Amino acid sequence: MNAPVDVSFFARAAKPLTSYRKYWAARFGTAKFLPTTRAEMDALGWDSCDIIVVTGDAYVDHPSFGMAVIGRMLEAQGFRVGIIAQPDWQSADPFKVLGRPNLFFGVTAGNMDSMINRYTADRKVRSDDAYTPGDIGGRRPDRAAIVYSQRCKEAWSDVPIVLGGIEGSLRRIAHYDYWQDKVRRSIVVDSKCDLLLYGNAERAIVEIAHRLAAREPVHQITDVRGTAFVRRETPESWFEINSTSVDEPGRVEAHVNPYLMVSEQAKANGATCAKEDEAQAVAAAAESAGSVNPAIKPLKFVPNPALQSRERIKVPPRDRSVIRLPSYEQVRADPVLYAHANRVLHLETNPGNARALVQAHGEGTTARDVWINPPPIPLTTAEMDHVFDLPYARSPHPRYADENGSHDGATKIPAWEMIRFSVNIMRGCFGGCTFCSITEHEGRIIQSRSEESIIKEVEAIRDSVKGFTGTISDLGGPTANMYRIGCKSPEIESACRKPSCVYPGICPNLNTNHDPLIKIYRRARALKGIKKILIGSGLRYDLAVQSPEYVKELVQHHVGGYLKIAPEHTEQGPLTKMMKPGIGSYDKFKQMFEKYSAEAGKKQYLIPYFIAAHPGTSDEDMMNLAIWLKKNGFRADQVQTFYPSPMATATTMYHTNKNPLRKITRESETVDIVRGDKRRRLHKAFLRYHDANNWPLLREALKSMGRADLIGNGKHHLIPTWQPLTDGSYQSARRKNSTVVAAKPAAPVKGRILTQHTGLPPRDNGSGRARPAAAKPIRKGR
Repeated sequence: MNAPVDVSFFARAAKPLTSYRKYWAARFGTAKFLPTTRAEMDALGWDSCDIIVVTGDAYVDHPSFGMAVIGRMLEAQGFRVGIIAQPDWQSADPFKVLGRPNLFFGVTAGNMDSMINRYTADRKVRSDDAYTPGDIGGRRPDRAAIVYSQRCKEAWSDVPIVLGGIEGSLRRIAHYDYWQDKVRRSIVVDSKCDLLLYGNAERAIVEIAHRLAAREPVHQITDVRGTAFVRRETPESWFEINSTSVDEPGRVEAHVNPYLMVSEQAKANGATCAKEDEAQAVAAAAESAGSVNPAIKPLKFVPNPALQSRERIKVPPRDRSVIRLPSYEQVRADPVLYAHANRVLHLETNPGNARALVQAHGEGTTARDVWINPPPIPLTTAEMDHVFDLPYARSPHPRYADENGSHDGATKIPAWEMIRFSVNIMRGCFGGCTFCSITEHEGRIIQSRSEESIIKEVEAIRDSVKGFTGTISDLGGPTANMYRIGCKSPEIESACRKPSCVYPGICPNLNTNHDPLIKIYRRARALKGIKKILIGSGLRYDLAVQSPEYVKELVQHHVGGYLKIAPEHTEQGPLTKMMKPGIGSYDKFKQMFEKYSAEAGKKQYLIPYFIAAHPGTSDEDMMNLAIWLKKNGFRADQVQTFYPSPMATATTMYHTNKNPLRKITRESETVDIVRGDKRRRLHKAFLRYHDANNWPLLREALKSMGRADLIGNGKHHLIPTWQPLTDGSYQSARRKNSTVVAAKPAAPVKGRILTQHTGLPPRDNGSGRARPAAAKPIRKGR
């Protein structure tokens, strides 16, 4: 047994989630599923809902789905909560099916950003949606958070709109929109919501619900952490820090001739040096007197007693300070100011020291400020246990079941299937990878559940989830091995402004003890009825190698043949822009992985993931990565191309060509950006060097780079000189997103000379057998 011990120890000036007096409607009890229709409300004895949650996902009552967590959390406070899942947004009628909510509409686009859910990194429309029954795409609108908010306001104009979820969280200030290739306004302005809740919002949503229930006007709720809203001016009691500009050129001084004396410089400018003239006069008087004046004494400096009693100038208190960012109009017109605003935003993300931010939108009579309060206070271990121990049904709503009452057939929801037998043990990530938005959304303070709560959920899956066969698919979170890892010093943690605790190296103040996680692994797999515990979350291998015992435990007991890790690249250029460790850390982990696999008598393999076209990546970097892949025998099937998601640091690099990891100036570091479809395809082709469809593009690129020596038919070459007949198709791991091209018959074209490299069948050399065109050429001896 272990007590709920927190990882983070800085002061949490926040009211505990379980300390509120329950709302009067708690007398109705707990619903098996939160109602989605009037009939379900009637069955519960409700005449109305206090809160209605509108979501772009299918309703799955599971702690991995945001609408379920928020809905159950509010239900535990005594409120009657209804769910409107994936409504038809063409009119306001579907938003009226549950009637008018008594307190507010809670709006979310879902677990995924609706634009990323709908479009690939190449801006192609996806045909699937893992959060929809039957994996059918198109069941939610583009920019769903904005559309849903406007429809809710159209349905009931007097009901407050509280916006949340990752889509709103990552758009809380003016942001670059990859799909429109322009800077858009804050989603607070575009959606016309009353409040935006960013990050994990349990603490904020509970406080707001109780204050609205106490009839406090929504426009007066301006002091809740983790919220953003529109206001016209800064209150009088706040200290505003102007950060709307970067370095500006001052007066340009003429270069000084180092060979001129001061008096000569003065004469050159048509003047005299007063100090030198005075010194000469004093010297002349002394010489004429013939002796030193006894009245002349050295100067003695003493403190001014009138100033000793005064206090030192104090810095404005952080809790009453607000930083004014460059306005929307400024960041839209000036990429440098956009990069500066993004850097300031990321520096103000530590709940222990973050200050409020404000950004102006509009000018003149339409001017208004988007005010962003500091991030929410992380949940304690006891509060995390409370959230995950709520009475979830752990399955999709019965409305999605097929004719047999099952969710495993045509109506299966892939996202639920993926986490059906998994357990989330923590939140947050202190990795700070620039292409990822976890830190911006969940924060970098690790919030961990207690061991008892985790084991209780494993037992609940074993005993109550239909279809369980004894294998837990994951014990993890945003990162597999950050459970109960945090800063050793509460003072340092609350003052730290570093974007990462593990880059460029692991911080000496970081506790890297994996013992609590090892204990959970061993206890969970020892439970009766549990055959296997797999780890499916991403592993931070540079952190794992700090604990050889953890790596041994993981490799020998929790790997199902393959372990996916993400070095992302091999070259320092892109790695420094990603804030990822060098490939040496991967090599060290690989040695340990192979050693412990051999000791257990298992054949297991590492599957590394890499990113193509990330900011800071040159063509030579991708070529070197392709050489490394071939040297190590890797053939990447699922290729990840950089996707500029809102608010990510790498997205700022993509838009501005600046590096916000360092101080932004007009002359600060620029970043090589991979733009245009052709160059993005080239970088993707290097990752799939083994795909014959990419060989023509790679040959052309290697020749232009002066590396034609990599074209040949030997083992040391990257691609061969011959070209087989291909249909131009690409079969991805997500088959529905594959580009399938119908095979065309190989008909000779008039005027074209065919060779064995361009489709001519292999000739008969008299050996009695025909060698296939795609086979390795036979090398003759000299």
